[in-house]
Amino acid sequence: MSAENPTNATGASLAETNEWPLWEVFVRSSRGLSHVHAGSLHAPDAEMAVRNARDLYTRRNEGVSLWVVQSDDIIASDPQDKGAFFESPKGKDYRHAMYYTESEGVKHL
Repeated sequence: MSAENPTNATGASLAETNEWPLWEVFVRSSRGLSHVHAGSLHAPDAEMAVRNARDLYTRRNEGVSLWVVQSDDIIASDPQDKGAFFESPKGKDYRHAMYYTESEGVKHL
């Protein structure tokens, strides 16, 4: 995508469509925690998306870090494939903690 003539996912010039790309915003609230999806916004480019995300999602010092990703660049699994995609392979039930018993004398488990 060129800064002079940005395009949308279909390749059409943004000036032709009057449409800015959609960006997904992830905020990390403090060191050591994971980034969490905070919301979405439209912006003409990455720099403006980060600035707008900062203004929109961290107005009250909620975050220490932002990730801003163009929605078209995110690849997701299909919810209809949940069974086949996320089920454990047969014979590997040991990966789930529900099969283990609590140890006596171990306080933090």
